[in-house]
Amino acid sequence: MTKGYNKDTYVEASFSLSNRLMRVLWGAVYVLLFKYSPRPFHSYRAFLLRCFGAKVGQGAHVYPGVKIWAPWNLDLGSACGIASGVELYSQGKITIGHRAIVSQGSYVCTGTHDYTKEGHPLYTLPIVISAHAWIAAECFIHPGVTIGEGAVIGARSVVTKDMPSWMVCAGHPCKPLKERGRERS
Repeated sequence: MTKGYNKDTYVEASFSLSNRLMRVLWGAVYVLLFKYSPRPFHSYRAFLLRCFGAKVGQGAHVYPGVKIWAPWNLDLGSACGIASGVELYSQGKITIGHRAIVSQGSYVCTGTHDYTKEGHPLYTLPIVISAHAWIAAECFIHPGVTIGEGAVIGARSVVTKDMPSWMVCAGHPCKPLKERGRERS
């Protein structure tokens, strides 16, 4: 679902006053209570995120060095892991599935601008990182991308298109390379 704003970003704010005020409040809570919390306090950080509207599954590990633009646009599955240094630029919805991992330095970006229109209006596209997927270190995930279940995205990949389930993918731009084996128990 695309959310277009059709506002001239040179003269108008892209977001409502209430959105901007909530981000100011979140920024204060982030700096004072979230960012410097002890690493093992995952439940505490999950509580803070829930207070700001995030859906956080049981056992989710969001580390203190994760930068989050708008927690109310997050849906984090159970037992997922988001490493320190990850930026969740959640101008639009970001869904991270059960046991998915986003490694350090990765940038998950839902917002962009329409450079073909005067004023470069902002628009957002949701990102889905499906269950059991692994986004390795320092990847960039473009707006509107879906990472399939169990996919592995290699370090420093730039993902501009949807990636298939249970595949190892890498590159700039990211492409499927080979099937990912599954452990059978």
